Amino acid sequence: MDLELRQLRCLVAIVDEGTFTDAAIALGVSQAAVSRTLASLEQALGVRLLRRTSRSVTPTGTGLRVVAHARRVLTEVDDLVLEATSGHAHLRIGYAWSALGRHTLPFQRRWTRSHPETDLHLVRVNSATSGLGEGACDLAVVRRPLDDRRFESAIVGLERRLCAMASDDPLARRRSVRLADLAGRTLLVDRRTGTTTADLWPPDSRPVTEDTHDVDDWLTVIATGRSVGMTAESTANQYPRPGVVYRPVRDGEPIAVRLAWWKKDPHPATQAVLELLTALYREP
Repeated sequence: MDLELRQLRCLVAIVDEGTFTDAAIALGVSQAAVSRTLASLEQALGVRLLRRTSRSVTPTGTGLRVVAHARRVLTEVDDLVLEATSGHAHLRIGYAWSALGRHTLPFQRRWTRSHPETDLHLVRVNSATSGLGEGACDLAVVRRPLDDRRFESAIVGLERRLCAMASDDPLARRRSVRLADLAGRTLLVDRRTGTTTADLWPPDSRPVTEDTHDVDDWLTVIATGRSVGMTAESTANQYPRPGVVYRPVRDGEPIAVRLAWWKKDPHPATQAVLELLTALYREP
C-alpha cells in the first residue's frame, strides 16, 4: 500500500474546510482533483472516510481516526523539512551530565545577543556522544575523547576534578581531598559517559566501583553516604543538591571540555560556538 502526502493533505483540508469546493480553494487545485485524490485514498485504504451530502461533509468513525493520524504525520513531515532546511536558524547542543557549568548561562545570553538569527537549545542526552551520534543535536559538549572517526572535536577549556560526597561524610570537613583518601571507598561511576574510572588509582589501591547511568540517581545515592563520586566542576555548578558537597581533588588531573561535531557535515555555527566557548573558559 502506497500512501502519498498529497492524499493526507487533501483529507485534512476537506475536514477543516467543510466542503470539497473550499478544500480545493485552500489547496489551490480543482474540485475534481480533490474528489479524485480522496477517492484514491479511500481505495488504497479500503475504507470509507467521509460521509457526503448535498450540504455537508463529515468524517466516518474510521475517518476521524485516520484524520487524527494524518495530522500527526503531516506535522512530523513539516518538522523534518524545517530541520533539514533551517541552516543557521536552529542550533542544538547536546551534553550528557552537565552542560557548561558556570559558563552555561553566560554562553546562552551572549549567543542570543550576538547571533539572534540562530535559535539555541541545550539538550541533555546521556550517551557517549551526548546525542550527536543519535541525531539529537548538531554539536555536543563531551568530557572525554571520542574514538569515532565520524566526529571531529576541539578542547575549549579545562575544569577541575571534584569529589562529591554526603555532607556528613568525614571528608566533607576538609577543603580538598586526595585520590588516596578515596581508595577504600565505593566510587559511583557512569562508564558510558563519565570522566572517572578506577584507572586513576594505582592497581593496588583502587576503590570499589558501582555503576550508574543518570546524574540524579548518582546524587541521590551519594547523599545517603553509601558511595562517593568524582566529576567535573561543571556538575557542582549545575547540580547543587542538599545533602551533597563537592571538594576539589588536589592530585586529580583537570578534565578537558571538548566541543564535538560531524566531521563531514558540521553545523554552520560550529566555528562561532568554538570561539565563544573558548573565550568563556579563558575568563577568570
